[in-house]
Amino acid sequence: MSSDKEKLSQLSSRVDELIITINKVTEELRSISASIKLLSVAQNQPQTTTPTPVAANTVTSPLKATYASSSLAETNSIITSQAETKLRSLDDVRMSFPEDLEAKLIFEDKEDYITVKPKQFLGSDNFAKIASTIRGMGGEYISAGKDSHFRVPKKKPVS
Repeated sequence: MSSDKEKLSQLSSRVDELIITINKVTEELRSISASIKLLSVAQNQPQTTTPTPVAANTVTSPLKATYASSSLAETNSIITSQAETKLRSLDDVRMSFPEDLEAKLIFEDKEDYITVKPKQFLGSDNFAKIASTIRGMGGEYISAGKDSHFRVPKKKPVS
């Protein structure tokens, strides 16, 4: 009987490990989805500059960078730096987030920047993910008590 309990305990531990792995894969897929959304927005906008030559052995495609990178912030930074338009729209910022995080945020279009405010308490994990994405777009967190928010400049960095 005790060997059955040990086997069940081991099986339970393995199932827990699988759940953790599946959750990690799910997060990676959300990151990839957000990057693809941002990439599609960037491709639908007209290009205003000519492409520059790229050295050998460098990643030339934001999509390749998505799979090579495990960080959403790095991916968004790569895609944002390759987007060749001058101004960022509210939809560009909104599409940078996975749907679950986007639903927890309020986006407002201001004169020189776009503000992102939480609708509810985010928790440390969600806050970190949002802050990482905002920093990847050249934005910042403004700590102002109840008026705290994230701010993303409309002007994109020129690559």
